[in-house]
Amino acid sequence: MERDPKSKRSRRYTDTKKKKEEKSADEKIREHLNSGEMTIAKVFIADSKATLPPILHDQLISCVKRCQTEGQDKFLIALSGGSLPAFLGADGLISSFMASGVDPEWEKWYVFLADERCVDNSHKDSNYRSIREHMLTDQIPIPSSQIFPIDDSMLGNASTEEIAKAYENRLMNVLGDSGVFDCILCGFGPDGHTCSLFPGHPLLEETKRMVASIEDSPKPPPERITLTFPVLNAAKHVVFCGAGSSKAPILEAVFSKTPEEVVSAQTKGITVLMTEPAPYPCGMVKSNELVWVVDKDASDGVSALSQGTN
Repeated sequence: MERDPKSKRSRRYTDTKKKKEEKSADEKIREHLNSGEMTIAKVFIADSKATLPPILHDQLISCVKRCQTEGQDKFLIALSGGSLPAFLGADGLISSFMASGVDPEWEKWYVFLADERCVDNSHKDSNYRSIREHMLTDQIPIPSSQIFPIDDSMLGNASTEEIAKAYENRLMNVLGDSGVFDCILCGFGPDGHTCSLFPGHPLLEETKRMVASIEDSPKPPPERITLTFPVLNAAKHVVFCGAGSSKAPILEAVFSKTPEEVVSAQTKGITVLMTEPAPYPCGMVKSNELVWVVDKDASDGVSALSQGTN
């Protein structure tokens, strides 16, 4: 018996309407929580440190895909140093993009540093050097004019504040006054710092500058520049990445239990409520889309993550 085409159209309309309503409900919950004192985050847990990169790649691919869907002519990203560039890895990142079927469109990427030590760009402590060696290799054809290290010719001739101001000007020339990144990838330390924003430091209270200087970093080298919370909080998507048991106490402190209404609206990962007031700098970010990618060693024993599995 031939089915009524009107009935098919009706079912398609109903399914589409239902999806829109579900998405709307999810968005309303997120907006409600993030508009006040509460912030939610999604947590993805890798079985091991070795299996963490593909999950991190998925986050990056999702951001690129969204920019393409929205017809943007630039993909604006900021990267931390530390272990993050090695997790991203050029070979793995390229393979992940190929497997996803998403064209990375490298020519549209504009890459900034989430923070940097005030050392020569070829110095072993340079985040730029680490990013170049592990991620932005010759295999990834992002135009060099769209990758932004600090101006190391200023070292020894200018103050840390002047170096930060020069970097802020370069950032604003690309991003405009809003300073909105499509994606910021951050690490976090066993002391809870992120970028070069350390516990108890006056920079945690910075509200105007996009890029600030620090001359008394508790970790060497002491002189650095860093993105500030106004930029981190304005980003469309912020991803924290960390591995190892030394990170577990930080996760225990910054994650709270999940509200029941959020659980019912989410399908992937573990959704958590961020602790307020935040006990560490890494817990102070309030981006609309906040994601944490950690390994099992980092998540073991964290009470908020015992609510479910990926």
